[in-house]
Amino acid sequence: MRETATTTLSSKGQVVIPEEIRVRLGLKAGVQFVVLGEKDVVIFKILQPPAKREFSALVQHARQAAKQSGMRRGDIRKATARVRRLRHAGPPK
Repeated sequence: MRETATTTLSSKGQVVIPEEIRVRLGLKAGVQFVVLGEKDVVIFKILQPPAKREFSALVQHARQAAKQSGMRRGDIRKATARVRRLRHAGPPK
């Protein structure tokens, strides 16, 4: 790491990434992060979608894993429908 800076956690749990770091990393509004925390260390890792060339390999790997586990297309359709119903039902009352 080249530079360090300090920042403060807001009452809403928000952290401002200092401008010089945002510029150096090319961070724009809306970028998403995975946040890891352990003891007194917090790490922000930028989430990036896979490159198109990597996507085919990921899909093939997922298909092989599903086949090895005995999963069928109908299982995926049922699981997707169940999640969509739960999401549209809203929070429990």
